[in-house]
Amino acid sequence: MQHFYISLIFPVWMALVHPFFISLTEMSYNSEKGKMEISQKIFWDDLEVGLSNHFGEKVNFLQPKDKATLDRQVKTYLEKHNQILVNGKSITLNLLGYEVDGEAAWFYLESSPVDLPKSVEVTNTLLLSDRPGQQNIVHVYNQSKSPRSLLLSEGNEKGKIEFQK
Repeated sequence: MQHFYISLIFPVWMALVHPFFISLTEMSYNSEKGKMEISQKIFWDDLEVGLSNHFGEKVNFLQPKDKATLDRQVKTYLEKHNQILVNGKSITLNLLGYEVDGEAAWFYLESSPVDLPKSVEVTNTLLLSDRPGQQNIVHVYNQSKSPRSLLLSEGNEKGKIEFQK
């Protein structure tokens, strides 16, 4: 019985003592537009730390002093920390916007025009230098409902997915 209580308490205790730092990126190819559509979910309090460190000033994500400045900072930060190659060619990302969803924020990006992906190489360094143990999950959808996934972290910032021809 004691083992049962320990098994219930331990995960809660670990979460409180050692929080998880994670982001989620979902990428899908839109064949009608010929572009990659990207959604990233990042905890906004972690992003505040990353933006503050990157720009050398305190950033308040939920109540910025100047929304236009925050928008530029977010765009710059996301572009720097997301590099994507489709079929071996670097793509340009365009931040379409973002929205707060509870303790996280969703960021919506779209690529420059690309051919149907045969391979997608992702370098994702979001928050890696700001949050020890940060992990970035990347799901890539290519004409299917099931994604191919990468788990990226410090020392393993880059991954490649090849699709069958």
